Amino acid sequence: MSKRVIVIFPHPDDETFGAGGTIASLVEEGAHVTYWCGTLGEMGRNMGNPVFANRETLSIHRKRELEEAVSVLGIDVVHLGYRDKTIEFEPLEEMVTHLRTKLEEEKPDLVLTHYPGYAVHPDHDALGRAAVEAVKEMEEPPELWLHAISNDSEKDLGEPAIARDISNYWDTKWKAIRTHLSQADGMVDLLNREDQLERMKTERFYTGDQLR
Repeated sequence: MSKRVIVIFPHPDDETFGAGGTIASLVEEGAHVTYWCGTLGEMGRNMGNPVFANRETLSIHRKRELEEAVSVLGIDVVHLGYRDKTIEFEPLEEMVTHLRTKLEEEKPDLVLTHYPGYAVHPDHDALGRAAVEAVKEMEEPPELWLHAISNDSEKDLGEPAIARDISNYWDTKWKAIRTHLSQADGMVDLLNREDQLERMKTERFYTGDQLR
């Protein structure tokens, strides 16, 4: 069991949609989990349905939604302060130094982030790449779990080493999904399809040993 876990994703809702069940299970096992959220998701296109946010207020809503989600999951949140949809333009070395310094202070046993190049969104790939490089530079690197999203990930990378059945934590994940009111409609549509619902009850991760 990992006692200290850091989850590094760029947006409010990434922690829930991609790894909510795993996070809930780690918490139940006794781990102290903190979500390092890269941005406030202020450039997101979804504004709720019916619409209740606009470009000026979206970040306020998404920050509040994230606070509710992490409360449901039983974890802490730290905001890294990057700007939504611009992480790919941040100097990589500066991001790596930023993350490595924070990780060396926290000394986690496990870091969970996106698999760079297989995470669909440029922010996902960029922050995942910085997180991976930060871990590599540590004198005592923690275990690394990588979330790949792209459809070709298994064809290119093979089967993920970790497949966690989160059926017992689905109610918690679903409750956390529903806190992300501005973003949840697309996910709800997916979950209305039985095949997608069953698929989402297993969360898969590559390990650092599977990095290419």
